[in-house]
Amino acid sequence: MTMQMPQTIHCPYCGEAIYILVDTSIEHQSYIEDCHVCCQPITLTVDADEYGEWQIGVQSEDDV
Repeated sequence: MTMQMPQTIHCPYCGEAIYILVDTSIEHQSYIEDCHVCCQPITLTVDADEYGEWQIGVQSEDDV
């Protein structure tokens, strides 16, 4: 069963808060999502730690 968890991140380009849905059925994932405000590509890295807490990494194209 796919579980989606809403999260708030900040765009590394414009700094605006944007809302994403994290698919919690996948423990380790990396994907690109465009900012809803400035349309720049954001690289998201999502990992579950050993306690089941979700860590979300946010990077610009220049940081990757």
